[in-house]
Amino acid sequence: MRSSNPVFSRRGFSRDGGYAGFGAAPQAGSPAAAQGNPYAQTQAPTNPYAAGDQQNLTPDQLQQMYGAPPAGPLQTGRMTMDDVVMRTGMTLGTVIVAAAAAWIMELPVAVGFGAALVAMVLGLIQSFKRKASPALIMSYAVFEGLFLGVISQVYNERWSGIPMQAVLGTMAVFVGVLAAYKTRLIRVNARFQRFVAAAAIGFLLLMSVNLLFAAFGGGDGLGFRSGGMGILFGIIGVVLGAAFLALDFKQIEDGISYGAPREESWLAAFGLTLSLVWIYLELLRLISLFRD
Repeated sequence: MRSSNPVFSRRGFSRDGGYAGFGAAPQAGSPAAAQGNPYAQTQAPTNPYAAGDQQNLTPDQLQQMYGAPPAGPLQTGRMTMDDVVMRTGMTLGTVIVAAAAAWIMELPVAVGFGAALVAMVLGLIQSFKRKASPALIMSYAVFEGLFLGVISQVYNERWSGIPMQAVLGTMAVFVGVLAAYKTRLIRVNARFQRFVAAAAIGFLLLMSVNLLFAAFGGGDGLGFRSGGMGILFGIIGVVLGAAFLALDFKQIEDGISYGAPREESWLAAFGLTLSLVWIYLELLRLISLFRD
């Protein structure tokens, strides 16, 4: 259960828990294995949801084999783009409603950070479950929304209008990454995945060290979140969030192509929500630094 977003882990659309379409070693005896190149593909990728000898068969070959057209997604319970859009809309809609409620009720900061802790725990529980749990994902969305409502109000009190700027920026990043992915300006492969994972781990470690220095030493810690260094790391954080989105798009595309079960669309919605929340929080901090 690995996530494109390193904040949490979740399963990819494959039975072995890896990302569908990349990350697996070439099979013994294949030309790619013989040449020692783990990225070369001389045949169609294996479908992790097909059984036995049918894994590498195309729909046309299956039709010739059985004498009938292959069943559509609605007939077989496979995930479709409509499923992903609907579940993502439900999850993000819950986040927005909860955030609006927290803003209107003017919840204390302590309540907001408590909600963030609960959301983290729920996200981790979902990550280690073998199947998607809509109840867990929606509960995560509620508590994450409460946290976002509180933290957004805190920022708005000091920098009026900054939450709306961060929302518009998040939407712009989403649309930009989607367009770049669809036009193949961004090519998601195993090398891209490893680079993003390594960059994210390094980023999180630096931010954790900075937080510890700030908590025990006072001030801004090592200065990674303020001044010029804060702007630099804010930009890096937004770029990482964009990379997480690209990995999410790849995961969704492969899941639909390989006929993932419909319930996997909840994992897609969960992953997209994580990435968008990451980008929004990074933009909040980044815009506040520019406003200063």
